[in-house]
Amino acid sequence: MPRTSAVESPGCPPLRVLTADALGLVKVVEARGKAGTPKVVETWGPPDASRCVVAASFADRKKKPILAVARKNGLIDFLNPLTGDAVATIKFGESGSADCAAEGDPIVGLHLFKSRKPESTAMLGVSLICTEKGKACLRSVAKRDAQPDLDTDSQSTWSVCNAGQVLCSSVDGSENYALFGGKRVELNLWDLANCSKLWTAKSPPSNSLGIFTPTCFTAATFLSKDDHRKIVAGTNSHQIRLYDISAQRRPVISVDFRESPIKAVAEDLDGHIVYAGTGSGDLASFDIRTGKLLGCFVGKCSGSIRSIARHPELPVIASCGLDAYLRLWDAKTRQPLSAVFLKQHVTSVVIDSHFSAEESEVVEGPQPVTKQDKREVDKPELCKQRSKKKKRRVDADTNRKKIKVRDAATDALADDDDDDDDDDDGHISF
Repeated sequence: MPRTSAVESPGCPPLRVLTADALGLVKVVEARGKAGTPKVVETWGPPDASRCVVAASFADRKKKPILAVARKNGLIDFLNPLTGDAVATIKFGESGSADCAAEGDPIVGLHLFKSRKPESTAMLGVSLICTEKGKACLRSVAKRDAQPDLDTDSQSTWSVCNAGQVLCSSVDGSENYALFGGKRVELNLWDLANCSKLWTAKSPPSNSLGIFTPTCFTAATFLSKDDHRKIVAGTNSHQIRLYDISAQRRPVISVDFRESPIKAVAEDLDGHIVYAGTGSGDLASFDIRTGKLLGCFVGKCSGSIRSIARHPELPVIASCGLDAYLRLWDAKTRQPLSAVFLKQHVTSVVIDSHFSAEESEVVEGPQPVTKQDKREVDKPELCKQRSKKKKRRVDADTNRKKIKVRDAATDALADDDDDDDDDDDGHISF
């Protein structure tokens, strides 16, 4: 049986979360009210294991937001996160460069740029794609209804590594730098303006027995949106490392956490707290400046954590994984807010930070009259109707009691008459 914890769910503030799972479905989870209960309100796409979502990126803009999902079969769908309509679909490696992606080289990293404006109105924007064998591609994406002769070739293509497997990638807040790492692939930082390598981490030294263990990076992110020099990475040997490219090539701080691989890391808004999720379902926060464990989140997950998202405004953490649950946590108290069962293994989670703003705009407009409003307006009339109904029920009960008493009296008189007839005949009838 999986390990679970029964905890009270106080509800969570208004928010909107989008998840992607192993069957290629994109589900929308919304919570309304001050302490609402999150529920699945929409499900997009047909269930198909070949369309499993391996990476997702969300251009969280107030105007024209876009959700990009990379699938196991090599397709990348660009969706409208408000309606679920597909605005563009590309087959990675089929347009532009033939060596951009080969068979047996799945996509492991995807980033849709928020700040880079498209070159024309027919373009959606710019995306960065990376495969397991280290093929990186920076390309523009055209809308589905764009002209066929529109040039949508990739802007640039380069190789991140010569050997090994890339397992994680990330783009900084300014969207000018990208980092990559993986199995037998040390962390390396690239300048996206000219696609040049700026820094590469140094392999760890051998242990006291002279045994060298190559690093396997499973998750990585930038510590701060404003500073690309500090990098946080999680390894397969249950370590959380802090790299400062301006100081040295080896980690400045290394922290061991439990005994399971680190599968997901996410940075906080303050620039020094890091959230880490393990393959055994543990979620914890660290002060990476000192390597101190601030605490574990209450409530054990029953499966590997695969994605963590921090709300950019509210103190809310969203996590998902192989236990098929979307869990929402309070970032300050590390207490669970709510959990939603999504039925499939969840691979990615993103948060729509403009959901509250949209709701407030809707509330300010004219609202249709609901049944609750009619009840408030017609409350005196409802009270009169209820009193009349109550009076009718009382009268009906009184009439039923009178009828019962009258029937009982009639039955008693009939019994007395039968007794008198029996005495006159001199026998008893059976």
